[in-house]
Amino acid sequence: MRGFLQLLKKKKELIPLIGFMSFAGAFATSASLYFLFTKTDVIINKTDNPEPWERVNPSKPQKLLTINQQWKPVEELQAVKSLHK
Repeated sequence: MRGFLQLLKKKKELIPLIGFMSFAGAFATSASLYFLFTKTDVIINKTDNPEPWERVNPSKPQKLLTINQQWKPVEELQAVKSLHK
């Protein structure tokens, strides 16, 4: 740690670069954790739930930004789904 601080004292032009890289790493980590814990279409364990699309709420937008989304069920798919259950 001491050597790192001495390097920053000698080469002050590295300070903004380290700051931006730290910010980008923290943002990427926090965005990954946000999507992992809040979005239903992100899964880790496929063996626990082999059909994860069954749990996705179609009326809730899955994108970060959704403009004018309207969802209507497809009748053919609903008929096939009722036959399989």
